[in-house]
Amino acid sequence: MNRAQDRSRARDEQGSATIFVIGFAIVLFLCAGLVIDGGMAINKRMRIADDAEQAARIGADSIDVELFRTTEQLVISPQLAEQRIAGYMADLDHPAGQWNANCGEQQCEVQVQDTSKAYILSLFGVTFPVRASAVAVPDTGQPVAP
Repeated sequence: MNRAQDRSRARDEQGSATIFVIGFAIVLFLCAGLVIDGGMAINKRMRIADDAEQAARIGADSIDVELFRTTEQLVISPQLAEQRIAGYMADLDHPAGQWNANCGEQQCEVQVQDTSKAYILSLFGVTFPVRASAVAVPDTGQPVAP
């Protein structure tokens, strides 16, 4: 093999390590984004699940006192429950469009949805929607059937 062929072969391979390093860096960047932003999304989902559970408990605690005094029946006042839930969710900075409460006379169900902000993956337009729901019933002191 002569020198001219040796030089041309060396030129053909120039930059191949650079392409590998750039590709590997992008893959590592994406993995870091999944770990960091994904962890933050899981944390956000746990927080809104806690908010939904507490809001449902507040709703289930909103019993109709007058009916209870006259008949000793433990019944939720749906209007009072939804009013109290709205106040609680407003205190937590959840706007009205992010949550929904369905309260009847026997139980309250609260659903919360939000979006977890991505810091690294936002460069690629990735967002993580998070949702949670909870159901609560008034505490009568009796065991609740599964």
